[in-house]
Amino acid sequence: MTGVLDAAEARFAPLERDRAVAWWDSQTDASEENERRRAAADLAWSNGLSDGELYDEVSRELQANGARSARGLRLLRDLMLPHQVPERLRARIVELEASVETRFSRHRGVVRGDEVDDTEIKRILRESDDHVERREAWEASKEVGRAVAEDIRELARLRNDAARALGRRDWFALALATDEVDERMLLETLAEVDRVTAGPFALWKSGLDERLASRFRCAVSDLRPWHYADPFFQEVPAEGAVDLDPLFRGSDVVSLARRTFDGIGIEVAPVLERSDLYPRSGKCQHAFCIDIDRAGDIRVLANVVPTHEAAETMLHELGHAAYDLGFDRCLSWTLRTTHLVTTEAAAILFGGLASRREWFEKVLGVSPHEGVELERGLRAVRVAQLLVFARWVLVMNGFERGLYADPDGDLDSLWWDLVVRHQLVRPPDARRAPDWAAKIHIAAAPVYYHTYLYGTIVALQLEQALVAGAGGLVDREEAGRLLGGRLFAPGQSLRWDRLVEAASGTPFSVAALEREVGAA
Repeated sequence: MTGVLDAAEARFAPLERDRAVAWWDSQTDASEENERRRAAADLAWSNGLSDGELYDEVSRELQANGARSARGLRLLRDLMLPHQVPERLRARIVELEASVETRFSRHRGVVRGDEVDDTEIKRILRESDDHVERREAWEASKEVGRAVAEDIRELARLRNDAARALGRRDWFALALATDEVDERMLLETLAEVDRVTAGPFALWKSGLDERLASRFRCAVSDLRPWHYADPFFQEVPAEGAVDLDPLFRGSDVVSLARRTFDGIGIEVAPVLERSDLYPRSGKCQHAFCIDIDRAGDIRVLANVVPTHEAAETMLHELGHAAYDLGFDRCLSWTLRTTHLVTTEAAAILFGGLASRREWFEKVLGVSPHEGVELERGLRAVRVAQLLVFARWVLVMNGFERGLYADPDGDLDSLWWDLVVRHQLVRPPDARRAPDWAAKIHIAAAPVYYHTYLYGTIVALQLEQALVAGAGGLVDREEAGRLLGGRLFAPGQSLRWDRLVEAASGTPFSVAALEREVGAA
C-alpha cells in the first residue's frame, strides 16, 4: 500500500464510522436531535472527502503507481470525486437529504381517521376486499410524496449542479461512472431485459387481472393501482401465483433466517443482537443492512411480521450481512467493502430461498408431501417475482433518468407514463400528484435501482454455480465456503464484472434471466 493510501484510510475510517452510527440512530429514532447529528456527521464525512490537495495527490499517485495498489487508489479517487465541489453546495445537499429521510421515517398515513404505518397499509392491500378502504390505504401510502416532492426536485437540481461542476452531464451519469457502471452497457441491458420480459409479463398480468376482477367483482378495465397487493406493484399479489402467508402465521421469522445461515456455516447471531428488527413508532419503516466500521459491526434494521414477504426481506438483509462478515480481514480498509451489484446479488440469492421447496422443507419444516404440493406454485412465485420486479426496475430507472435530465419537468406524468408502459397498470382517473416522490429510494438512494436488477441476474448465475459446485444452497456448508471464498473474501479487490465471472464461472449476461422466465 502507498503512503497516501495509508494516510487517507487512517483519516476516513473514523469519519465513516461516525457517519454510519449517526445514520443508524436517525433511522431507529427519527428525532430532531438525531437528524441534526446525522447531518453533522454526513457533512464531516463530505468535508474530509472534499480535500482537493489529497484528491490531486491520489490522482497523481494513481497515474504513477503499479498494479499492487492501483485498485485501492482508484476506488479512493472515485469515492472522493463527487465531493470535489464547493462546501456550500455539499452542505445544502446533506441538509436536504437528512430532512427528507427524517420525514419519511416519521410519516404515517391516515386510513379512516387512524394513523397507519407501511406494514398496516400493505396488510390492507393484501387482505381487504373493501374498494373504499383499499383506495384510501393506497392514497395514504402516497401522502408523504406531497410532503417531500419539492425538496426531491431541489435535491436533483443540487446534485446536478455538483455533477456539472465536475464535468459530467448530470448526477445520473456521475453516479454510474463513480460506481464502475458503464452507462451504455446499462441502457443495453435494460433494453434486453425489457425485450425478454415484456411478453411473459403481459401474459401473466392478463391472468392476474382476470382473477383480481373476479375477486373485486368489477371489470378488468376498472382495476386501478389500489387493487394490487402493494403501493407500487413491485411485489406479486397472491392471485398472481400462490399465497404463502398462511405458512408463516405464528412463525418466528428471525429464527428461521438465523437457522438458514447456520445451515451453511455462517454465524449471524452477533448481527441480530445488534439489530433493530420489529415495527414501532418513530423508526424507519423499510429495511436495510449497514456495515458500521468495515471491521465486523454489522446491523440490520427491519420491521418483521410473520409473513412470506418479511421472511424474504430478513433473508435478503442477512445476505448483505453475510457478505460483509466474509471479507478477507487482510484487505485494506478501502478494499474491505463490496460493489453494490455483488452485495445485492448475495442478498437476492438468499432472499430467494423463501420461494424454494428445499427451504420450506428443511427450514420452515413443511412435510415432503406438502413440499411436492407446493413445488409448482413456488416455481410460479419465482417467475412472477422476476417478471414483476424487472418491470418495476424499468419504471424506476426510466424515471430517475428523466428526473436528472429535467428536475423541473412534468414528473407526475412521466411517472404514470412509465407505470402504464412497463407495469400495465391504469392510473387513477385525472390523477395529478407527485406519487413518484413516495418512493424513498429516489431521495435517499439515488441512481441505485439498477443494481437490484443486475444483482438479480447475478444471483441467478451464482445459484447455477452453487448447484453445480455444492448441490444447492440450503444446509450445504460447501455452498457457504464457495460463496465465502469466491465472492465475499475478495471485497473490492476486483471490479464487479470480473468478480461475477470469477465467482459464477460465467460473464454477466441477461441470458440467465431469459432462461428463468422462459422467454423465447
